[in-house]
Amino acid sequence: MVRGNVELKARDPDPAATAARCLALGAEDRGLLVQRDTYFAATRGRLKLREHERGGAELIAYQRPDAYEAEHSAYVLAPASEPAGLREALDAALGTVVVVAKRRRLFVWEDVRIHLDEVERLGSFVELEALLGPGLNDPTTAHEKVARLREELAIDDGALVERGYADLLLDGGEVLLRAADGAMRNAYAPYSEFKVGAAVRGRSGAIYVGANVENSSYPQGQCAETSAIGALVTAGETALTAVAVVAERIDQCPPCGGCRQRLAELGAPDTLVYLGRPDRPAQVTTLADLLPLSFGRGDLER
Repeated sequence: MVRGNVELKARDPDPAATAARCLALGAEDRGLLVQRDTYFAATRGRLKLREHERGGAELIAYQRPDAYEAEHSAYVLAPASEPAGLREALDAALGTVVVVAKRRRLFVWEDVRIHLDEVERLGSFVELEALLGPGLNDPTTAHEKVARLREELAIDDGALVERGYADLLLDGGEVLLRAADGAMRNAYAPYSEFKVGAAVRGRSGAIYVGANVENSSYPQGQCAETSAIGALVTAGETALTAVAVVAERIDQCPPCGGCRQRLAELGAPDTLVYLGRPDRPAQVTTLADLLPLSFGRGDLER
């Protein structure tokens, strides 16, 4: 069953003060949770296995936009009775991306979960999750409650965090580069023997990949970036927020002119583009730098 909530995340400079404010609001203190989240490579949304120090685990598949403001998140949660074996199988089939270890103090206030998180290698955060569903919150009420808590807990605009813990640990582009590298290995390039893989992140947070597909009638071939864009659109998305390109034979492979135009169609001028390989320093640029003086939809409306 697909569940949902409205989420907001921010850095917390004073967890003790935030906890005191929670108690002053009448929030119920549910105690300390010690969790280990193992993230696996997924082409649609995010997939993680959450293991609890006290026992128990669940597999969670979810989609959430990268955004500073409160946004809706949809997820499916499945209990896992044998997490060690499941973790091994998922790693073998999909590959492990990153592990997030954290200590979470949980408060609950009017069907809103308040997480005071201490995340290894990242620091202190506060996360708000207003639960959606029958007998819980409707979307309007959820946003109103999150807005009130943001004010009551003194969460400043400058403290808001756009990305999840996994992406913060991977410093943004590493997840995309790994996804593009995996796609590159499946490229069909018997004529040029120049394999390329691309990965794009949609507004939902999902990652879509593509590889170059050549054809004996050369003009009918397709670039990796075009394949990835096709996967994104096929999944129902119409905007991309980040791009990565990996090639087998060169360290940094910039998109061709046609692909720059295609990426610009769905991206913004400041959309980041990562060129390189996983586990190595990548060249980071933007779509505006790749395609200056670009022609776009706005020009058709003049």
